Amino acid sequence: MNNIPSVDLADFLSEDPKRKEKFVNEIGKAYEEIGFVALKNHFLDEDLVEKLYKDVKSFFDLPLETKKKYELEGLAGQRGYISFGKEHAKGKKEGDLKEFWHFGQEPSEDANLIEEYPANVQVEELEDFNKTGMEAYRMLEKTGIYVLRALAIYIGLEEHYFDHWASNGNSILRPIHYPPIQEEPKGAVRAGAHGDINLITLLMGASTGGLQVLRKDGEWIDAIPQEDELVINVGDMLERHTNNKLRSTIHRVTNPPKEEWGKPRYSIPFFMHPRSDMRLDCLEECIDEDHPKQYEDITAGEFLHQRLVEIGLAKK
Repeated sequence: MNNIPSVDLADFLSEDPKRKEKFVNEIGKAYEEIGFVALKNHFLDEDLVEKLYKDVKSFFDLPLETKKKYELEGLAGQRGYISFGKEHAKGKKEGDLKEFWHFGQEPSEDANLIEEYPANVQVEELEDFNKTGMEAYRMLEKTGIYVLRALAIYIGLEEHYFDHWASNGNSILRPIHYPPIQEEPKGAVRAGAHGDINLITLLMGASTGGLQVLRKDGEWIDAIPQEDELVINVGDMLERHTNNKLRSTIHRVTNPPKEEWGKPRYSIPFFMHPRSDMRLDCLEECIDEDHPKQYEDITAGEFLHQRLVEIGLAKK
């Protein structure tokens, strides 16, 4: 396997039980094997993606002092602007060569959350930035819920098992800017090798290549989706909840060849998090004699805090 498998959400949404079963098996097996798929026929339309990239580029083109207005202390990077080099991969000291923005959940009035999410930061200089960002957020969340329904069936759970936890969950939409590289990086890459914290991550096609996935045999392969596909991978929370049945695969964003250092790179991942009170205890359906329980019981909120400390965005 030299590229990630491609699956079609239209199969799952069809009224044909065989097509639905085909999608469930394809995505389930892909997540057991490599932890990544490319997904076509999602809910993001081309016009919205184009508008979001335009607004994101306009934001990152603003002067640094303007962007810094939106970097709020005390929020552990949960909302607003996070400046260049502040985040690093777990176990690394060098900051990643990127700056980014966070849009967060705006819960429905009947959400009955046990927590209060921070308000989204409003960008004064760009009229449609927040509106466009949240439109994309909703379409990615909707896509993610259908993917989780397919995985619930694959695991042997009721189809809507994840719906309550993922709807109004603590999900994050993160537009990222990797600026042109000015000089030889000292041990730093655009994004160091890491696993994602959350349930699943949905990534819009990046503006240039660089995303690589670590295969079981230790080989790095390029993740190259078609233009209309989302890259979707399993995060550490789902790996833990399924007792390692579904794999959270290590991935990275490499630095480009020297002749392409002058090109910036943009990408927009959606990190799908559950509500903080969701229990990530290993599911009984994923434990047997050959697969004993691998993890201590923990909630999503407790796990998230541990990981934010490890990657430098939160204090102990």
